[in-house]
Amino acid sequence: MSASSSNPWRRDLVALLRLTGPVAAARLGIMAMGLTDAVVVGRYSAVELGFQALAWTLPAVAIVASIGFLSGVQVMTARYIGAGKPELTGGVLRRGLRYALALGVVAGAGLALFGPAMLAGFHLAPGLAEGSAPALRIFALSLPMVLISTCAGLYLEAIGKASVSMNVMWLANIVNLAFDLVLVPGHSGIPALGAAGAACATFGARSFMAVVFLIYIFRMKQARALGLYDPPSDGHAAAVEQRRLGYGAGTSQLVEAAAFSGMNVVAGWIGALTVAGWAVILNLSAIVFMAPLGLSTAAAVLVGHAYGARDAEGVRRAAVLGFAAAVAYGLIVGVLVYLLRTPIAAAYSSDAVLTATAAAGLALAALFFAADAVQVTAAQVLRARADVLAPAVTHIASYAVVMLPLGWFLAVRQAMGLTGIMWAVVIASFLSAALLVGRFWLLDRAER
Repeated sequence: MSASSSNPWRRDLVALLRLTGPVAAARLGIMAMGLTDAVVVGRYSAVELGFQALAWTLPAVAIVASIGFLSGVQVMTARYIGAGKPELTGGVLRRGLRYALALGVVAGAGLALFGPAMLAGFHLAPGLAEGSAPALRIFALSLPMVLISTCAGLYLEAIGKASVSMNVMWLANIVNLAFDLVLVPGHSGIPALGAAGAACATFGARSFMAVVFLIYIFRMKQARALGLYDPPSDGHAAAVEQRRLGYGAGTSQLVEAAAFSGMNVVAGWIGALTVAGWAVILNLSAIVFMAPLGLSTAAAVLVGHAYGARDAEGVRRAAVLGFAAAVAYGLIVGVLVYLLRTPIAAAYSSDAVLTATAAAGLALAALFFAADAVQVTAAQVLRARADVLAPAVTHIASYAVVMLPLGWFLAVRQAMGLTGIMWAVVIASFLSAALLVGRFWLLDRAER
């Protein structure tokens, strides 16, 4: 017997890291698209970068919330794998794809029709809402493909094929970059589209991903053994549970995403430079967040396997390892971002004022990376062990009740600008992490 198999902590740590790598790389690929768009647009025009940030505000909320609604696909699949019932996972995916298509069509149509008017209703600085409208409509129309590709990727990760999700994501990044370089600045007779060009690139790359994922999944050798060609056979109660998991995660992520996107509006009340500076910080923070998001997914899959197998000790072990890895990652990255804040900001724009503004914000952003990593891991762990309500309530309290009003008060009323926004984010992140980890320990103690 090997040392790793005789020591369950070492075995689970190896499993956690092995799954975290490709999942984090796939999530990083998502943000690499955003980074590519931001850099190409920012080098083209700082004003267009502000348009892009605002155009992404409403679609981002819809996407993050919808991904939460689809999270039941991954949780239910992991549970069935842990319970030794892989043949039921195909039905989980089929339900998820139906949900993804419906959510994408409804949300996309609603934002394309009413999104520009909603932005205008925020009373932003002159010209911001009008300049953002074309890109917003294109982002909205890409939502069905975004959600279908996300649903397929969640399923592949849960059945142990995270590397496939990773590889397809990075191929899509190549497609996105090619479109960006042509459409944003214009090329060979094609007019410069700026932020709208980046939105078109996202549409093309996400469509590519959705098609490739579906072809791969339904042509896998084990497709029939996984029940992919059969209607769901796990009954009405399982369908209700899948939706219940989605409702909880979707509500939680909707509140968090809406609060962070609401900070775009707060920044817009101050001016275009603040919007652009917040866009740089939000984009870099989102890239940093991808590793904890991958880690949280890996921890949730391990917890889901243990929960499906009725292994309470395995649930506890996977959660503790996830929390420890999240803290270590957040501290290391926080130090690196603080030390490299000025070069990082300069990579986004050649505008000296924007670079200085963003660098000052990044110095504060470095404070919340560890807390943010812990809170997302704890939320996913709780959902994987069937506690859906606590993450939703915690995110409402931390981000809607605390962060958003505090950001407005500090940034606008106290005239702290971007610094005020950042302090609100730091405080909310620590509050969320403390509440979620505390909830896990309460549940764990009750089961001992």
